[in-house]
Amino acid sequence: MTSWLRSSYGSVPLCVLLLACMVWCAEASSTGASVCWSPSVTSCSECLRRGPQCAWCFKEDFLDKVGPSHRCDLPVNLQRRGCGPEFLELSEIKVEVGRLNRTQVSPQHISITLRPGSEASFIVAVTQLERYPVDLYYLVDVSASMQENLDHLKTVGVALSLRMMQHTSDLWLGFGSFVDKPVSPYINVHPSKINNPCSDYEIRCRPAHGFHHVLSMTGNMSEFTRTIKRQRISGNMDTPEGGLDAMLQAAVCQDAVGWRSEAKRLLLLMTDQPSHLALDSRLAGIVVPHDGLCHLENNVYTGSTKMDHPSLGQLSEKLLENHIYSVFAVDKQRYQWYEELVRLLPGSYLGKLSLLQAPSLVDLVLDAYKRLLSEVLVSVSVEDNAVSRYWVSVSPLCPDGSTPKGWSCTGVQPNQTVYFNITIGQHSCADDGKDEDVRVVVRPVGYNESTVVRIRSKCHCRCGTTGHCHEDEQLPCQGPQDGAKQEHPLHDNTDPSRSCRASGADVDCSGRGMCVCGSCVCDQVRLGTIQGKYCEIDDFSCPYKGGLICAGQGVCVLGQCVCEDGWSGDDCGCPLSTITCFSNGLLCNGQGKCVCGKCVCDEPQRHGDFCEKCPTCQSTWQSYCKSGTCLHSFGLSQKEVSMVSYMDNASESASSGQLVRTFLSVCALTVLCGLMVVAVSWLLLLKRGRSQGVSEDGGYRCTGKDLSYIPTTNEKTVTYRRDRPPDHPLEMHIQVPKMAFGDPWQC
Repeated sequence: MTSWLRSSYGSVPLCVLLLACMVWCAEASSTGASVCWSPSVTSCSECLRRGPQCAWCFKEDFLDKVGPSHRCDLPVNLQRRGCGPEFLELSEIKVEVGRLNRTQVSPQHISITLRPGSEASFIVAVTQLERYPVDLYYLVDVSASMQENLDHLKTVGVALSLRMMQHTSDLWLGFGSFVDKPVSPYINVHPSKINNPCSDYEIRCRPAHGFHHVLSMTGNMSEFTRTIKRQRISGNMDTPEGGLDAMLQAAVCQDAVGWRSEAKRLLLLMTDQPSHLALDSRLAGIVVPHDGLCHLENNVYTGSTKMDHPSLGQLSEKLLENHIYSVFAVDKQRYQWYEELVRLLPGSYLGKLSLLQAPSLVDLVLDAYKRLLSEVLVSVSVEDNAVSRYWVSVSPLCPDGSTPKGWSCTGVQPNQTVYFNITIGQHSCADDGKDEDVRVVVRPVGYNESTVVRIRSKCHCRCGTTGHCHEDEQLPCQGPQDGAKQEHPLHDNTDPSRSCRASGADVDCSGRGMCVCGSCVCDQVRLGTIQGKYCEIDDFSCPYKGGLICAGQGVCVLGQCVCEDGWSGDDCGCPLSTITCFSNGLLCNGQGKCVCGKCVCDEPQRHGDFCEKCPTCQSTWQSYCKSGTCLHSFGLSQKEVSMVSYMDNASESASSGQLVRTFLSVCALTVLCGLMVVAVSWLLLLKRGRSQGVSEDGGYRCTGKDLSYIPTTNEKTVTYRRDRPPDHPLEMHIQVPKMAFGDPWQC
């Protein structure tokens, strides 16, 4: 460590570095006090709401002549200032676990004590027992399209009982049927169709019904088979059925259905069509939401025509409350529709069947049973009136040692245990600020056991026997404030709250606090913290830059940033230093001003970080000298600079005239050269022509090469064709005699 310090800091004395480290550590430890301390904290309850690490000192003579806010701090800081442990009011966090027993879910009872901002953790163990009793309730769609599938059910009972012997020795079966709500437009309400929907086909059918409980749970497979054989189909008008409405009744009517408390419960829905959802009943004028209760009279659902279909959330809640797994056996054409539905129902299984035949249906039930029991999933429910004040976190530990992110473990075998680490935290107290008892239920899906957690929420302080909590009363004033007398001696008697007002202000504590005994007690708001002698400083109402209020270089005072030295602007984001604008020893290259640490050029055609770029401008030296800066740089007098400027202007005018003359000269020279080239070319051609073919008498004399091209005769054959040609086309021969040899040839 010493060698590292020496290599890093050279000759800096080691004692100085150690002293700096000690100061830094002290400052770092004191920063924790800012979490608890605030000038607005004047009571024990307010102190403990700031976090579970905060404590309140209720010792009577603790820090006399100091405001009550200093009673709230970290326990270690309070004890260092003279507050003994017996005078500390702390955030009380307790976890009391009930008696552990050898059941599926353990423990069954837990009691915890929380305060706002605190949290507590506990473990719930879930064990999958072997050969557990099973209750299976068949809920079958008996609309006309299900006739063939209903016939196949007659042999399911005995076959399923024999196959389930390897998993359980105690299987009970029940049966119920459904179609749809017996109201228009779901069914035909003609008098001849109400009692017999199949009258057009000369078949006797059952009337349409929302849900009919037919057979309660029984272990007699022969009775189950006889019940299935007596069932008849029914009919309705639209495609969707009332399956979800019937599922809720089968789940909540436990006494009628006969669900056993010690058994695994499976609810099997068989249908070949989708189901109606909540709000669909508005087509029939039914607008009353479902109340989630049982409405069976003589085993017939009487609320079908009075209440809407249940929502998926309501159905899911009732299935969880009654420890029921749901299994959907649907036709393959409707598989995708129910696949989306099952995702919203925990503890559900979906099977696809092309034909709902007995062998495949038995396999489906067995596969669903093994799949559902191999997945252990927990749900945590908090009382409705306290959900917003608490939060829950679940972390499972599976038998294979894995810790998945969800709330479940898969592939769990019988007699294996899954451990769930559950953490419950409290956000806030009730609106009335009173202590409360909240009931939380940890329920493994499909299990008939659960863990009940009782939360005791502590929102008030006991403050020992002194009662020094300041919960419901203001602090007594200990005589007039000396500072107030000296600052405002003329207003002490007439306006006692004058010391709570800033100079020129007409409201106490900037309108954001209360004047107590001549001092401001600032308000507590959710947006942030208000502080200051007159509650004028906050950390939320000023402009932000870079995620920091006042860019981290100022203080927010009554909505405006008061910047630190060296900074300016509405958000304190502009540095006053111009060092970032210098280039080559010049401010913005001598062509601009430094605004907020960046160059703003004087001329619009200039650009660049230092106004150094300007293709259409003069050279930098000329601009630099014309600006007068070279007076000091080169020791020139004002008269000499004027002469340089005059010469520059004259040279500029002269150079402009010279440029025009040069351009005109080049143009004239180019024209003359062109004319000369044309003249020379014409003379050469004329001379060549005379030497080759022109005689003295002016006739043209052809050369030997020219004679070879003179034709001896000129013949041309022209063919004419009619629109409807005869057997042979008409041909015309034209001959032109050749000219006499002695005639001159005009080449």
